[in-house]
Amino acid sequence: MPELVGFSHVELTVIDGERSSRWWQEVMGFTFSNRSRGESFDIWAHVHPKGLVVNVMTHDGGPTDAFDERRVGLDHLSFAVADRAELERWTTHLDAHKVPHSGVIDAHFGATVVFRDPDNMQLELFVQPKRAEVANLIATDPTRPTA
Repeated sequence: MPELVGFSHVELTVIDGERSSRWWQEVMGFTFSNRSRGESFDIWAHVHPKGLVVNVMTHDGGPTDAFDERRVGLDHLSFAVADRAELERWTTHLDAHKVPHSGVIDAHFGATVVFRDPDNMQLELFVQPKRAEVANLIATDPTRPTA
């Protein structure tokens, strides 16, 4: 099988590119890289100090209603954090920026914090389990269908 080495970038369609660009900088800690114009869209590019790239884009004549994960496409975007203490730091940071969030949820699959961007896209901060723990989490998942 051909090999993947990781994710390159994520581009999110948003209602207001300027507003979303500021939010990704101020709340999520990304650095604005550049803005470019395509034939029928604008893109605001952002890079995180850890190398993650999230771009926000607006399309000419695009919809102006908020995101709804029940439509076909993206359900949510999740970012890995080191541990529960880092999740706690994030909840304090989100509070300081008046971003509503779930608080730390201790779910079967790991600790997570859920919140939304200005266009209602669901984002998560997630304590990624170690590889050795993943198989056990899958095997003991109470929501997993049984044969």
